[in-house]
This record gives sequence, C-alpha cells and structure tokens, in this order.
Amino acid sequence: MKTSTLFEGIIVALVGSFVGSVLYFALSSLFSDSFLIRLLISGLSFGYIVYLLSRSKERIGRITVITVWSVMVIALWLIWPPVTLFILMHLVAIWLVRSLYFYSSLFSSLADLALNGFSVAIAFWAASHTGSLFLTIWCFFLTQALFILIPTGIKKTTSTISNEDDFQHAYRAAETAVRKLSTNQ
Repeated sequence: MKTSTLFEGIIVALVGSFVGSVLYFALSSLFSDSFLIRLLISGLSFGYIVYLLSRSKERIGRITVITVWSVMVIALWLIWPPVTLFILMHLVAIWLVRSLYFYSSLFSSLADLALNGFSVAIAFWAASHTGSLFLTIWCFFLTQALFILIPTGIKKTTSTISNEDDFQHAYRAAETAVRKLSTNQ
C-alpha cells in the first residue's frame, strides 16, 4: 500500500469537489436541499474513508470499519438529526479511521482531531462567504489533505539504543558463559 501524499490529497479534494458539485446540480431538481446535502455528506465521507483505507498499511479491520460506518450512517438517516450533528458524526468517523490506521500516539490523534475541527470551520467559512458548494467541499478536503504532515507517532530513539545496548550486553554475557562451559568440559 502506498502512503498518501499532499499532491494526492489535493487531487482527492479536486475530485470530491467536482463530483459533489455535479451531483448536487444534477439531483437538485429531484430532491430537497436537506436530503441532498445529507446524501452528499454521506457519499463523500464514504469515498474518503475508502480512500484512507486503501492508503493505510494496516490490513486488519477494514471490513469492520466499513460495517460500523454503514450502521452509523443508517442510524443517522433513521434518526435524521440536525445537519450540524450529521456533519459532526461523519467527521468523527473520518477522525477515528485516521486515528486507528495512521497514528500510533495520542498526540497525533489529537492533532488530527484539531485538523478536523479546523477543516470544518474553513468549510463553513467558505460556504458563508462564497455560497459555492464546490469551494466549500474544496476547502474541506484541501484542509483534510494536510493530515499527512502530522507525525504518525513519537519516535523513541533513545530507548531503541538502550534496548540494543541491553541486547549486546546479554549477548556478550551469553557468549562468555558458553565459552566457560565449553572449556571446562
């Protein structure tokens, strides 16, 4: 599995913006705005989660993630909460997938949570200032593309060196013991 790059994130943002805008325009005469926005949020969220899973090095739990996400979305569609809660739940799903599949430290996971909050704030700002769905989706996913800049975990170089020193010490002690045993017999 290839890891994500910033350029790839920009392409995902562009494709998501284009697909979301075209679908909204094509389906706006058939469905209400509330229904269509929720449909786009669910569809784009699903596409982004599939993209994240395809770029993750972890292979375990992918079907479980898709199943849990599907159950969550079905529950959201049945409950029909306000749009802000609907968006928040999809954002939490994206955050959980990235936290589970890309990060190994609490700091990285919290930084990603902050990035998610920042990206939704930027998207709301773009929506209120421009009124453009394309720019709203573009700003959201462009900010999401910055997740690759978050370190995956805290590197512990000193403990690795210490572990190697401990191993070398034990190895030398074992060699000395084997030599003593072999010369005594």
